[in-house]
Amino acid sequence: MNEFIWEESPIFDAYPENKNGAFSVDLFSYLRFRSHPDKAHITEELKQDWQRLGSQSDVNLVINKGMFLYFGVEGSNPGEDYPVGYEGTTQMGDYFRFLVPTVFASVDDFPQPLRRGIAVSTIIDFEKDRLLDNRQINTWFPAMFASH
Repeated sequence: MNEFIWEESPIFDAYPENKNGAFSVDLFSYLRFRSHPDKAHITEELKQDWQRLGSQSDVNLVINKGMFLYFGVEGSNPGEDYPVGYEGTTQMGDYFRFLVPTVFASVDDFPQPLRRGIAVSTIIDFEKDRLLDNRQINTWFPAMFASH
């Protein structure tokens, strides 16, 4: 799955056409971006990474693959990292919505044999849910995709 997403798979090398969408920064890691903690600067930095790294950049997953990108709250100590822009409490290991696509992926973008590795949720709305409490992951994603 990971190799397919990053276009490195020697087996699953037929990739869907690029979505050619755009992206926006939603929440971002204080720890990672503390030297320039503003969305405009982060957006520009991500665009430069995309120009330099192409399909190997995080933003390519959003622009061309149509995936929402969530990052985890990290740090060596509680409170060292937090999602800037989120009003509420978080803890290490929570997931926050970092990048939002304008054109969305679907399970159909994955080869049939890889689909069984996709966790599904009937509760999470990626367009609205900005923070995922790590203690609830098994509740929110109780099953794997089953093709019919």
